[in-house]
Amino acid sequence: MNTGHGTGQQIHPIVRVPFSAGVPLIEATFAARSGQFLVEAQMGGRMVRAHVADRGRLVDLLVPGARLLLAPREEVGRKTAFQVVAVYQDSDLVSLDTQLPNRLVAAALSLRALPQFARYGTVQREVQLGPHRIDFRLSEGLDTCLLEVKSVTRVIDGVAVFPDAPTERGSQHLELLTNAARNGQRAAVVFIIQRSQGVAFAPDETIDRAFSRALRTARALGVEIYAYLCPVTPTGITLGHEVPVFMSLSAVPSELRRRL
Repeated sequence: MNTGHGTGQQIHPIVRVPFSAGVPLIEATFAARSGQFLVEAQMGGRMVRAHVADRGRLVDLLVPGARLLLAPREEVGRKTAFQVVAVYQDSDLVSLDTQLPNRLVAAALSLRALPQFARYGTVQREVQLGPHRIDFRLSEGLDTCLLEVKSVTRVIDGVAVFPDAPTERGSQHLELLTNAARNGQRAAVVFIIQRSQGVAFAPDETIDRAFSRALRTARALGVEIYAYLCPVTPTGITLGHEVPVFMSLSAVPSELRRRL
């Protein structure tokens, strides 16, 4: 289970960040996926093409008839005029804005809203470590912490799962943090669940067995693993409460799933 300081309803400053697009969103209806990063959608009686930044398979979310929230994009050189920023799964709005989790964590760190990391006064972003970049390096004097953030969009039977597609890069990040922890450096991963439903978090071994193994190894060697349920509205995302972390779907107690 979670290697952190406990879970449940924490009291912390309200942390909200808007969608990265920064413009009013337009509702559309998903029609088809025309490529890994492209979708066709019905909007106001016409078909439009929109870009999807999320690298996941999204097969549970991008289904015919699903309601999308699109942001108009007018940058020179773009091949599409719209960006998919969120999708409804029943009544639950799920963010597909891949920049949102890091922006949310950055805002939370600046407000010291994450108690695990509140003692750090200096926050560096996108820190280069060898061939890789880690999302945050936190420091207070000689006390430092490496922090990686991962975006979660998929839920299975009430449990938020990651990844939604094989991620060699994700495994490499875990190995980097594991090596740091083995050498006495504090290291942590925060999974940001970009939706309002979910009672726990677990890696999905059926999608990426290597990542699941790397996560178990990381935890065993001292990497701290946290997950936060973060409700999404048409205006953005809010830091919610911490949920328990398990190392497999089968390890999640049935009584916990029944709370959903």
